[in-house]
Amino acid sequence: MFENYRFTAAERFLRYVQTDTQSDPQSASSPTTAKQMDLGRILVAELQAMGLTDAQLDEWGYVYATIPATSRKKVPVICFCAHMDTAPDCSGTGVKPILHANYQGQDIVLPDDPSQILRMTDYPYLSKLKGHDIISASGTTLLGSDDKAGVAEIVDMAHFLVQHPEVKHGTIKLLFTPDEEVGRGTAHVDLAKLGADFGYTLDGGDAGSLEDETFSADGVLVTIHGVIAHPGYAKGKMINALKIAGEILAALPKDRLSPESTDGRRGFIHPVRVEGIAEKCSIEFIIRDFETEGLGKKEDYLRTQIEERMRTYPGASFEFLVTEQYRNMKEVLDLHPQVVDNAKEAIGRAGLTLKMESIRGGTDGSRLSFMGLPCPNLFAGEQAIHSKHEFISVQDMNKAVETMVHLACIYEEKA
Repeated sequence: MFENYRFTAAERFLRYVQTDTQSDPQSASSPTTAKQMDLGRILVAELQAMGLTDAQLDEWGYVYATIPATSRKKVPVICFCAHMDTAPDCSGTGVKPILHANYQGQDIVLPDDPSQILRMTDYPYLSKLKGHDIISASGTTLLGSDDKAGVAEIVDMAHFLVQHPEVKHGTIKLLFTPDEEVGRGTAHVDLAKLGADFGYTLDGGDAGSLEDETFSADGVLVTIHGVIAHPGYAKGKMINALKIAGEILAALPKDRLSPESTDGRRGFIHPVRVEGIAEKCSIEFIIRDFETEGLGKKEDYLRTQIEERMRTYPGASFEFLVTEQYRNMKEVLDLHPQVVDNAKEAIGRAGLTLKMESIRGGTDGSRLSFMGLPCPNLFAGEQAIHSKHEFISVQDMNKAVETMVHLACIYEEKA
């Protein structure tokens, strides 16, 4: 099917990463940064140019488009989704992508900061990429494969299907979202306008990986109210909220319940932001667990630790606000096993070995699943995400395109 097809995912990706789309967790606007719309406009122009005439960018920064069906069967409508923003963790301004052709296992020194080196000992997946063409950034920024790789792959999949109308498939919807990296990727998505039955995010790592499970996630905002007084006359009067916050943070376990000390299926309590003055201080936490009921247990533990610290400060008080963020999508996907089964079959047809994984994080698919669009996560080839070492294989990107096309065909065959 792909013998004479010239894949375009990599060349699109090399262009897309040069548009800065970093989102901002401190912004209240939607999207959180206007520059995310710049990539949205590029995508709409490209999709319309290839014949997807309904491609549009809405006021919230979401891109919608439709690949019309080529089958007369009544086929479930599937959606492929990727996010346009990059993480606030590392600069996405002035990304200079570099193509390292025919990688042979050598260390890759990133030229704009020679101290940044990709080594096989640090990234064992590189051992599987000998002979591949690898794309990295130049050493001073992230690359942006999370998730512009998924964006480029979906656009290439659309390009392939438009160029090959003989391939039978049902209606396919495309969705590109802003603000996934700051937890707001589905805040304004219009599922009625999207009109899909099942979805797949393209936001994963190793070729062949399929993720049907995420953390369940809550946020906790702890606000500490101290007692303020003039520091020159504060003896016996002042209770410093900042110092209480320091005690709370120091009391958190060092060898468990933290991101630094957990892996696999173990969740954590993680402080992500502290802000305040002596009178009032806030600590933001994220709570993660694969079992939703485990969130409550961790929140109870955190509250107990805070109460223990507060007992020695009877004049101070605190507030403890829990906000639901997302839930483990497996709770929904287990009700629709064909969604995962079809993806497994598509990965096999692409000649890859299936690698089932659980995400120690979340995706747009987590929220979409609970909004009524069951949505596991397919590989996109991303490696070393959110860092200056980020890299991706061109061949892995092409396999993602193949997998999506096979998946569309499987839905049509089984209809």
